Amino acid sequence: MYRSFIKKGLDKLLALLLIVLFLPFMLITALLIYVKIGRPILFRQVRPGLHEHFFSIYKFRTMSDERGEKGELLPDEQRLKSIGLWIRKTSLDELPQLFNVLKGEMSFVGPRPLLVEYLEYYNEEQKRRHDVLPGITGWAQVNGRNALSWEQKFEYDVWYVDHQSFLLDMKIFWKTILKVLKRSDVSSATSVSMEKFKGSHNAR
Repeated sequence: MYRSFIKKGLDKLLALLLIVLFLPFMLITALLIYVKIGRPILFRQVRPGLHEHFFSIYKFRTMSDERGEKGELLPDEQRLKSIGLWIRKTSLDELPQLFNVLKGEMSFVGPRPLLVEYLEYYNEEQKRRHDVLPGITGWAQVNGRNALSWEQKFEYDVWYVDHQSFLLDMKIFWKTILKVLKRSDVSSATSVSMEKFKGSHNAR
């Protein structure tokens, strides 16, 4: 297992290089969101990271804030516009997380940071996904992403925690590029986004 400070140093260097490289794409994406969806351009949300410490994750916004007659937000399927779906399929919505990596809050590879509300539902084994920095991509993402069940995702996450290495990270990084090019596993089988986690039936 390569030391965390070496991984963090490589992450920050690569994040800085990619921010410079992808800056034109980020500016174009921001302009498209402003014109087609409106402000705010960025989606910001608090997520649990390393050792369950909270941080603010950044993504490009892909859904509108349209509400029903009673003021409630419409279902995701109705708020996800065509431009937002395209941004998701091309994974452009993830680019602002390069700044999270630069700040040391995330890594390029690691378990995806999920909602704070899920913390109370994890069993002891699933909690171990927080023993490493969360990632922009991870072992679960290249093995099915949103096509997986929550239990399968967490099994992949914990497996990564126990087997992380430089070579494994390079393998995940390369497989992620292939996934992005193929635009596969963006949605779950029943929804445009993953259904919320409510706990495992086999919780310990």
